[in-house]
Amino acid sequence: MPEAIASIGFVGLGNMGWPMAHLLDPHYSLTVHDARADVAESFAAEHAATATTDLAELAAASDAVITMLPNGDIVREVALGDGGLAAGFAGGSVLLDMSSSAPLGTRQLADDLEPRGVAVVDAPVSGGVAGARGGSLAIMVGGDPDEIARCRPVLEHLGRVIYEMGGSGTGHAMKALNNYCSAAALSSACEALIVGDRMGLEPAKMVDVLNASSGRSAATQGKIAEEILSRDFSAGFTIALMAKDVGIAGGLAEGLEMEAPILARTRDLWREAAELLGDTAGVTEIVKLWEEWNGGELGSGTA
Repeated sequence: MPEAIASIGFVGLGNMGWPMAHLLDPHYSLTVHDARADVAESFAAEHAATATTDLAELAAASDAVITMLPNGDIVREVALGDGGLAAGFAGGSVLLDMSSSAPLGTRQLADDLEPRGVAVVDAPVSGGVAGARGGSLAIMVGGDPDEIARCRPVLEHLGRVIYEMGGSGTGHAMKALNNYCSAAALSSACEALIVGDRMGLEPAKMVDVLNASSGRSAATQGKIAEEILSRDFSAGFTIALMAKDVGIAGGLAEGLEMEAPILARTRDLWREAAELLGDTAGVTEIVKLWEEWNGGELGSGTA
C-alpha cells in the first residue's frame, strides 16, 4: 500500500476549487496554484497554505496534486506542458483529477505518467458549489484500487458519498453519463410541456401528473416547478457547462466506436442552446429553445 498523503497541491481555485481547498487546509500541508496568481495569493493569505506560480515546485512539495480545472485538455497541459507538474513529481506521487475531463484522455494521461512513477486517479464530483462548500459532494472515482484507497481520506473531507467505479477514466465516464441522463430528462420534459401546452393542457397540472406517474424525474420533481413554471431561472449550473459534459459523453461513445443516436441528438441540442442563450444561462432556460422554435412562452397556449 502506498504511503499516506500528508501534503497536497491544489491547482484551480475557482467556484468549486476554492471551497474544496478550504476544507482540506486544516488537515494537510497545502500548496495552491491558480492561473490568476492573485487568487492563489488571496487564498494563502486567508489560510495556512502556500501559494506558488511554479507548477513543478508545487508538485515537488506534494504527495498528491488535485486539479479542479475547466477541462481535460488544460489538465494535460498543466501536467505535461513546459514547466508543468511532471517536472516536479517524485515517484510515488498521485495526480487526483477532480475536473470534468474526457475519460479516454484521462486514461491516456495515466499511461503517460505511469513510467514516471506517478499514478492518476480521476474523481469528478456532483453537487455544485453548495456541495463543495459543505463537504457533501458525490464523488465518482476511477483508478488503481490501492491509489484510490490512498486518496480516500482526502476525498472524505470533500464528499458525503464516494463511488469506486473501476479503472482509469471510469470516474470521468460516470460523471459525463450522469449529466447526459440529467440533460436528456430535463430537455424531454420541457418538450413534453411545450407540446401539451399547445394542446391546451395546463403545464402545472402536467407536472403533477408526471410526478405521480412513470414520467417523473429529478427535473419534474424540482427544477421545472421551481424555475421553469415560475420563470425564476436561477439554476447555478449553466447550459454551457451541461453542454460540455454532454459533449464529453458523446465523445466517449464516438471514441468507443458506438452508435448512440439519442446521446448525439442531446449533445447537439445543448450545444445549440448554449449558442442561442449564452454561456451564463442556467440549465432550466433551455425551455426557451422550444419557445423560440414554436413562437410562444410556456403557459401561453401558443408555444
